[in-house]
Amino acid sequence: MTGSVPPDSPPPPRLRLRPETPEGWVRLHLAGRPLLARLARTLAALPVDLTPAERTARQREASGALLGHLGVRLDVGGLEHARGGPFVVVALHESLLDVPVLLTLPLRLRFAARDEIFTWPLVGPAVTRLGHLSITPERGAAAYRHLLRAGRAVLAGGESLGLFPQGSVLGLETDFQRGAFTLARHLRAPLLPVVLTGGHRIWEHPFAPTLRYGQRVGLRVLPPVPVAEVLAVLPDILRARVQREMKRAALSGDLPPPRRYDPERDGYWDGYRFDIDPAFPELRGQIEARRLHLSGETG
Repeated sequence: MTGSVPPDSPPPPRLRLRPETPEGWVRLHLAGRPLLARLARTLAALPVDLTPAERTARQREASGALLGHLGVRLDVGGLEHARGGPFVVVALHESLLDVPVLLTLPLRLRFAARDEIFTWPLVGPAVTRLGHLSITPERGAAAYRHLLRAGRAVLAGGESLGLFPQGSVLGLETDFQRGAFTLARHLRAPLLPVVLTGGHRIWEHPFAPTLRYGQRVGLRVLPPVPVAEVLAVLPDILRARVQREMKRAALSGDLPPPRRYDPERDGYWDGYRFDIDPAFPELRGQIEARRLHLSGETG
């Protein structure tokens, strides 16, 4: 596999789910698919003028039903750090299941998500009605200005804004982008780091349709970075420090193993915007060498 669909390509016509066991097939088709359809229709039909409290309640109900159906075993720690806010929440990202897991936090949360997700069957109408923020990273500064305006309104309403600074679900090795840290600075908001691991074991989309029930997922909330520190430390320095702390926690052995990026298995995603964390120099060098080769700068 030498690459995957670039970000400006149309989304797949459907999201594939292939249970790993015969019992999983029965569970999915008898209960799972009807549940997903019912939840999506219910969320898409909600009033357009939801209050933050109403949005939080409806999201938590749906997320709880989904995680319950999947038999997810949550290993949660650090919830004492998730009090107060509102925050700019920065979370590790390895699965589409990360959002339902984050919605178990004692926060009112809205998320910024890539625009293509808003076009997906079932999922798109639901996240649109819930007021999550659509972003198009390829628009550069215009996308950032849009996120800044929308994020300011989210925080003003008492909700926290959830962001995934890796920008992809490739794996732990992907580098944090600076946008979330610059945004927190401009919004004068505290940062809340959240470590998530194990979600990729439930559903491996977009790498494979494999679906697994009864998996353990780890969630650790780290101490927040207060506003004074967000304003005093340059975004790139803060980004590197928070990334290092979050990934150290992910690899500590206390949580389920995180997803690791293997380009020979997962594809090189040529044309897709991502970088490799300098903490993983061998993989970083491999990706950079490939890009140089494709650009014709090396033999």
